Amino acid sequence: MEMVVSGKETQKGRQAEMMMDSGKYVRYTPEQLEALERVYSECPKPSSLRRQQLIREGTILSNIEPKQIKIWFQNRRCREKQRKESFRLQTVNRKLSAMNKLLMEENDRLRKQVSELVYQNGYMRQQVHNASVTRTNTSCESVITSGQYKHQQSLTAQPQRDTNNPTSLLAIAEETLAEFLSKATGTAVNWVQMVGMKPGPDSIGIVAVSHNSVGVAARVCGLVSLEPTRVADILKDRPSWYRDCRSLDVLSVVPTGNGGNIELIYMQTYAPTTLAVARDFWTLRYTTALEDGSHVVSERSLTPADGGPARPPAPSFVRGQVLPSGFLIRPCEGGGSMIHIVDHIDLDASSVPEVLRPLYESPKLLAQKMTISALRNLRQISSEAGGDVHCGGNQQPSVLRILMQRLSRGFNDAVNNFADDGWSLLGSNGIDDVTVAIDSSSNRILGSHVNSSEMFSTPGGVLCAKASMLLQNVPPATLVRFLREHRSEWADSAVDAYSAVSSRGCTYSIPSVRANSGILGHQAILPLVHTIECEESLEVVKLEGFCFNQNANLSGDMTLLQLCSGIDENAIGACAQLVFAPIDESFTDNIPLRPSGFRVIPLEPKSVEYLEDSSAPSRTLDLASTLETGSSAAAYSINETASAAYNLRSVLTIAFQFTYENHLRDDVAVMARQYVRSVVGSVQRVAMAISPTPGLPIGSKNLPPGSPEAHTLAQWIFRSYRAQTGVELLQINSQANDPLLKVLWHCSDAIMCCSLKASPVFTFSNQAGLDMLETTLVALQDITLEAILDDSRKLLCLEFPKIMQQGFAHLPTGICLSSMGRPVSYEQAVAWKVLNEHGSTHCLAFMFVNWSFV
Repeated sequence: MEMVVSGKETQKGRQAEMMMDSGKYVRYTPEQLEALERVYSECPKPSSLRRQQLIREGTILSNIEPKQIKIWFQNRRCREKQRKESFRLQTVNRKLSAMNKLLMEENDRLRKQVSELVYQNGYMRQQVHNASVTRTNTSCESVITSGQYKHQQSLTAQPQRDTNNPTSLLAIAEETLAEFLSKATGTAVNWVQMVGMKPGPDSIGIVAVSHNSVGVAARVCGLVSLEPTRVADILKDRPSWYRDCRSLDVLSVVPTGNGGNIELIYMQTYAPTTLAVARDFWTLRYTTALEDGSHVVSERSLTPADGGPARPPAPSFVRGQVLPSGFLIRPCEGGGSMIHIVDHIDLDASSVPEVLRPLYESPKLLAQKMTISALRNLRQISSEAGGDVHCGGNQQPSVLRILMQRLSRGFNDAVNNFADDGWSLLGSNGIDDVTVAIDSSSNRILGSHVNSSEMFSTPGGVLCAKASMLLQNVPPATLVRFLREHRSEWADSAVDAYSAVSSRGCTYSIPSVRANSGILGHQAILPLVHTIECEESLEVVKLEGFCFNQNANLSGDMTLLQLCSGIDENAIGACAQLVFAPIDESFTDNIPLRPSGFRVIPLEPKSVEYLEDSSAPSRTLDLASTLETGSSAAAYSINETASAAYNLRSVLTIAFQFTYENHLRDDVAVMARQYVRSVVGSVQRVAMAISPTPGLPIGSKNLPPGSPEAHTLAQWIFRSYRAQTGVELLQINSQANDPLLKVLWHCSDAIMCCSLKASPVFTFSNQAGLDMLETTLVALQDITLEAILDDSRKLLCLEFPKIMQQGFAHLPTGICLSSMGRPVSYEQAVAWKVLNEHGSTHCLAFMFVNWSFV
């Protein structure tokens, strides 16, 4: 049968032939382009089978060759890539233009500052010259007297203001605005650029701190991809981003005639440690718009002279003062905002112990904790809105950000234990270095960390045990990172599981002091989200196979929600922090949290007034007595050539929360004190191990403390090897004059010592030995010699009598195991006895030559 083809179908066939001609440009109809775009939106890179299926199923595309469809998708992906790259370059260009504008303004401000300094210098020179010419006691007294009279006259002439009068409030607000702008864009404060903060399109911004000014001040200028009104709303909501803000209450709002408003605010902040008192503030906040379209929010404290409240600070608070501060928000071309943030505060440092005053006198710490945090929060929200933040566990970034805030806030509550939250101190004999407080206001115990299907309530409350330590020469980031990665070195899972045990009616026994007693199972860390600059991260920690009780056959898994701050060496932060709380499988923003953890705040190095016992790496501090102002401080001359790392001091605050039933409250208090003391002891041991050792380069790991000292042990190792074998252990450069400990530490061959017990354990290792065993100096002391031996075990058993009789033995090529179970091959091994100064055998030493992982 012949097929009849109409003229219209013939014309379509000719068009299809023209489109399928590979040597010519193919023109697609709008319907075909729409169909291809739909497929591209679902799958930008379809397979050959998918393209063929597209031709078979789609009547519109049936006349197009598969090769042409493949080329279309390639071109489409290329155009998409070019579009994204063009958008990225435009965004970078806008950022560079805005940053260039900020830098030009900063340059102009610095020129003005230089001009003022030159003028002041000339004026002071002239004053000195005039004083030298007409130097008489009477004239000096008259000048001083007249100056005092004028100052007192100006104070007397200042009228008493009334905050109930809107006109008076507006006058104060306008003065505050003018002073703030002079600090943000002018030379009212002698700003010095903060070290390590380089401006650029991807940096946090231009950061400066005050120099020789009243109180402490910090300033930051930066860019964010948010509209000015949105930025103002976020920054005014200080409790949402300022981790030390406990509460902020707007007591009254007074609208102004220029479209702005004046707010009277009462704010309370947390104390960062258990060794100081929290601060509160009464302030006036003025929000308005400038003629150039900028939004500005300025703030200052209200004193009784300004008509502010004359009421004293709240109980457990010290009144602080906010000098004119705020933020200036200017719109950018193409979207986004340029921000100037200024924080100027007087925290009354004289009311805190001498050793803690750097926390209240350092503008750098203020910049890190408050000023930079504000800009970081804006950048984080902007990244979340742009989809640049990726979260684990299919969680929303905003939900995880709220959980991070709640963890930090809950830990601050545990550190401060405010009475108006229901906390009360538990009685003690007055000499305890561990403070215990209880909160029975809720009268409930939540067992959410045991099983989500087993929620229950029991009469009881929450108990908090806390303590503080002064650390010397311990890098905060290194310490917190170790506590995070080696939980078994300090934690006791029987205590972590106490709430679940007591609520289930199980018998509870007081845990042993040693944390790694075998009851803690495997720790798995699952990251959820980290901030865009990696200064903070939120993660889930699964403790697998821990025991509820040492005497019971109850075991299971436990889940912790954990917040880590300041553990990245490249991140600039005010402190390093590890905070965790038991949870169930829920990740909603209203899950019950009972945070515990550690906070390490660095104190700026000082050249004088070190504690008398500053040679000790750590010390537990008692709030009641040992840190009173000047109690144990003494002038101590520091060598100017010494490294700054040896002047590093920091304060570690530990706080742990436990739930209790009413009839077990006293038992839980005893357990909590003992547990925190055991944690303090573990942290002291870790701090001693990771602090730099005199004689070793800064940044190298410390050798284990104890008797004999590390240098003496190194001498014994070298002397014994020479006596047993007749040759030197290592070639020592006589001209370098390096101590034996340093040479031993940096040897490329793994050298380690073990005890002479029935089950020998390692007591010392150089850096190569630690790398070979994949362990640390602290964890090394828990590794037995038998645990690392594999096929070499039988050989060593045969050679052991020879070692004890002749003093040494050479072992052939073999394989051993690291602490992580990885096989390690070595070319040769030598074992010898290490003798002390009395000729007695102190330990066995091993040297593994040319080792490598298999």
